[in-house]
Amino acid sequence: MDVHDEFIPEETFGACLDALPQVCVEVMLVRDGEVLVARRTNEPAKGEWFWPGGRLYKGEELPAAARRIAREELGLDVEVSERIGVYSHFWDTSSVSGADSRHTVNIAYLVRQTDPDAAVALDEQHDDYRFVSGGEDDLHEYVREYLADLDLDT
Repeated sequence: MDVHDEFIPEETFGACLDALPQVCVEVMLVRDGEVLVARRTNEPAKGEWFWPGGRLYKGEELPAAARRIAREELGLDVEVSERIGVYSHFWDTSSVSGADSRHTVNIAYLVRQTDPDAAVALDEQHDDYRFVSGGEDDLHEYVREYLADLDLDT
């Protein structure tokens, strides 16, 4: 099957989000025993430190989506190490017209940079990034849930 990454008009996309869960893929980039989080500039979770991630395209394989998201949102080429888990998120906000809330099904992958010297280059969805170990006080509850499932010593 071909990958369908065509633009969906916002009104149509909003109607879909209002009626159905959205499948998303998230990348957990590990470096020196810590994981990258990026501060979001849009809803849901605007202003929160969260994993880079986005919707799965129709026909797209999950590991390919993780590599695409790392390239688009972080400017990095990565190799997918393992799937960490599958999660559900429930948001009372959305940046898409026609959707007052969102329910996402999130498939999280541990990834590593193919070039350890490459610099992170954030897209417009994020305004800052940092690496965390899990003991920080300002992490979203969903981020804490993922970190509990991740062994950072590997």
